Amino acid sequence: MTEPQLRIQGLGVERQGRPVLQDLDLSLPRGSFVSVEGRSGVGKTSLLSCLAGLLEPSRGRISYRCLQGCEHSPGEFRQRLGCVFQHFALSPNASVQTNVLCGLLGRHSSFRTLFGFPAADQRLALDLLEKLGLAGLASRPVARISGGERQRTAVARALISNPECLLADEPVSNLNPDLARQVLGLLKSHCAAARCTVICALHDPELCEEFADVRLRLRGGRDWELTARSTP
Repeated sequence: MTEPQLRIQGLGVERQGRPVLQDLDLSLPRGSFVSVEGRSGVGKTSLLSCLAGLLEPSRGRISYRCLQGCEHSPGEFRQRLGCVFQHFALSPNASVQTNVLCGLLGRHSSFRTLFGFPAADQRLALDLLEKLGLAGLASRPVARISGGERQRTAVARALISNPECLLADEPVSNLNPDLARQVLGLLKSHCAAARCTVICALHDPELCEEFADVRLRLRGGRDWELTARSTP
C-alpha cells in the first residue's frame, strides 16, 4: 500500500430521511484502482456524489491529500478531480472533440479559450479519442453518436485534465465486454502513470476481479467490506 490519498471517517449518508450508508471508515491508497460494488440502492452513487462534493453527508468527514501533501475537503479538491457520472452531462450540439476539451475549462481562463483551445490541447483530446476508439467521430455532434460512444466521450473528458483522483459511476455499463476492458485498461494505466486514484462503481464481478487493486463491497447501512489485492 502506498500513502493514503483519501480518508473517509464515520461517513453517514441519508436519502429522503432513510440511512443509506452508516459509519464508513476507510483510507484509500494513492495510485490505486478501487472498485465500488453492491446491488442497486446500497449507496454506490451516493458515495461517489459525496466524494465529488455534490452531496453533503449527514455525518462524518472526507479529506483528500494532494500531491503537495496538503489536506482538502471535496469542495476544495474539485478542480483536481475527474468525474464520469451516469448522465454524462455532455453538450449535445457540440462536437465530440469539443466536449472532451471542455474538461480543461477549469484549468484555462475564458480569454485563453475565446478563439478555441490551444493546439496542444486539441492534440491531447484526439489522442485520448484514438485510445478509446473514437478518433473517427471527433467532429461529429454528440447528439449523433450512440450511448456507448457518449460514455467513452465522458471518460476522455474526465481524463484530459490529468486529475489526481477520478470518480466514475458505471463507466462501462453501455459497452460490450471488449470495449469495457479497453476503457478500464486505459483507466488502470492512467493510475500507474499519473499516480491517480480511480474510484469506480462497477456491477460486473469479473471486471472488478480483473482490474481492481482495492475492492469496496457495500451491502447497505453499516455492512461493508474493504479488501486489497494480494501482492505476489
